[in-house]
Amino acid sequence: MKKENSTQLYGVKEIARRADVSLATVDRVIHKRPGVSAKTRDKINKIIKELDYQPNLLARQLASGKTWRIATLIPKVSTETAYWEAPLNGIQQAETEIRQFGIKIEKYFFDQNDKASFVKQSELILKSGVDGILLAPSFIEESIRFTGICQQQKIPYVFINSDIPDRDSLCYIGPHLYRSGYLAGHLVSYLVTAQSKVLVLNISREIEYNHHIRRKEEGFRTYFKDNGRNNEIITVEIRNADHSAVKKSLAPLLEKHPDIGVIFVTNSKVAVVANYLETIGKGNVLLIGYDFIEDNITCLKNGSVDFLICQKPQEQGYRGVMTLYQHLAMGATPEKVYHMPIDILTRENYAFYKN
Repeated sequence: MKKENSTQLYGVKEIARRADVSLATVDRVIHKRPGVSAKTRDKINKIIKELDYQPNLLARQLASGKTWRIATLIPKVSTETAYWEAPLNGIQQAETEIRQFGIKIEKYFFDQNDKASFVKQSELILKSGVDGILLAPSFIEESIRFTGICQQQKIPYVFINSDIPDRDSLCYIGPHLYRSGYLAGHLVSYLVTAQSKVLVLNISREIEYNHHIRRKEEGFRTYFKDNGRNNEIITVEIRNADHSAVKKSLAPLLEKHPDIGVIFVTNSKVAVVANYLETIGKGNVLLIGYDFIEDNITCLKNGSVDFLICQKPQEQGYRGVMTLYQHLAMGATPEKVYHMPIDILTRENYAFYKN
């Protein structure tokens, strides 16, 4: 006779058979409803423990009729960058999977270059009385203020894409920003001679508030310092991600420093740099940037971008919503940090990558 595996998941029917009671009695015990004697309840609970039975939490939730409302607050997709389309796709994927279980997703968007729009949307969320929040914290002070109120009101929140240290978030899902920059430094170290200069480009209208850019640059520079590489690293900050702004900043710089061998763009704006370099015949300068979006992939395919560092933004959006759902509906406690892999793409392997 085959030995019974005590860790196997048994159904309610098996519990009822062993306890010699009706299915309704087992259901009352599982859902902690009255109408069962203490002796029978103890007997059933003992069998449940022996069988390691896991009740169907989804069925329980459906029966309860409870609706959980989750707000998502991320930058809106714009002509400046299509990056946020990927996390939004992940959010929508999760929404499709869990809406049948009483989960409602309410989407809010802000302009990544406008703090006021972030504040306005965060205030709307707080007034709406949601049960949980998925947040991409682009502005530090405003995000700290917002999450502080969330903590006071006991609203769980999950960070994606970038983290804010010392905040009591339910979870952070995204890249290790410092290690991402450190890896970029390691990659660049193979591409430059001892005499070559390295250019770091931070492209954002609100650079001083985009801490994820600063953390990447910090990791990048630290790699060179840790490994005794004395290449001169020049940092340039560009406030607009259009051709004219890039031209205005880079034209005099490249003329002054013709020995720049590699350019590292700390976010997804690498394509506009690649296109400018092509127009001035500087396509031989090695170029590294971030994110698996259409313009960047085009530049990777034609060779004007050499490497893309990618960190699965669609999965970040998906996991963020699912983490809140599992916490709210099932009482699950997630790990405090879930770091995305740091992937390096080239024109040889990009076709096999999934965001």
